[in-house]
Amino acid sequence: MKEYLIRRLLFGVLTLFTVSGLIFALLRIAPGDVALMIAEANSGGEGIDVSEEDLEDIREKLGLNAPLHIQYVTWLKGYVIGDWGDSLFTGRDVFDEFKLKFPVTLELVIFSQIIAIILGLPAGIIMALRQDTWLDYTIRITSLAGLSLPSFWSATLLLLGGAYFFMWNPELGSFPITEDPWGNLKQFFWPSIMLGYISASTKARMMRSTMLEVLRQDYIRTAKAKGLTQYVVTARHALKNAFIPVITVIGITTALALGGSVVMERVFSMPGLGNFILEGMLARDFPIVQSITLFFAIAVVFVNLLIDISYGWFDPRVRYQ
Repeated sequence: MKEYLIRRLLFGVLTLFTVSGLIFALLRIAPGDVALMIAEANSGGEGIDVSEEDLEDIREKLGLNAPLHIQYVTWLKGYVIGDWGDSLFTGRDVFDEFKLKFPVTLELVIFSQIIAIILGLPAGIIMALRQDTWLDYTIRITSLAGLSLPSFWSATLLLLGGAYFFMWNPELGSFPITEDPWGNLKQFFWPSIMLGYISASTKARMMRSTMLEVLRQDYIRTAKAKGLTQYVVTARHALKNAFIPVITVIGITTALALGGSVVMERVFSMPGLGNFILEGMLARDFPIVQSITLFFAIAVVFVNLLIDISYGWFDPRVRYQ
């Protein structure tokens, strides 16, 4: 077990190192001159004449004239100790902004995944136990819609439909849960529902597939032949064995929910990391984009590690080699 964890941690560090290099390189080779964008923003508009000397001064001030490998190493060293640099446009410390916006994204991901688990897993079990009935077909169609509809389209349709038919608009602004629990709940309810519905669809279909496979096993037929009730057969024998592939899906969809938060936070005007990184991408704000993207990568690697560790708890037959 210890050797397995060490090996997985080393692979995780290597993955993060590769991702950080790709992020850094892609931002630098993207078209456009950051110094020119900053000069235009400071001057109040595009199309103005900016001297090359002014552009060089901006690059020198921001450290953009340094060799790329020096910029990369400097950023990586600072990232490890919590010095994520300053925004190229606002001058604010990126790590301080991260600490302010991270709770919003974390709450959105947690709420959405709780909703996804509550909806998705029972739906998958019901579909497996009622295979090829009207209930199975209804839930399968509903889950297929969740997988097929783009999240930005369904979220936008919710806002437009609510405003047009019911004169309703979601709560905008920031409502910390410690200060205004009711306002916080109203702010996060619909974004969590939309994001959770997408994740629930994946969980439900995977739960159905694995449950059907387990229910066809010989030991399940033996348990039924012994006179055990359907509840006992499902809860004690089938569910735990069917849950291992679903754990992987839960981890993957949780990681994907971080990416989905970008869309939901933008559509619902939520001050989280998703909105933060999108604004940084539009402005080509290197410190914001590369730092937050690397944080998302760290979260994905960490979630995958937790998934691998949890296999042994759900199934003692799993051995780490």
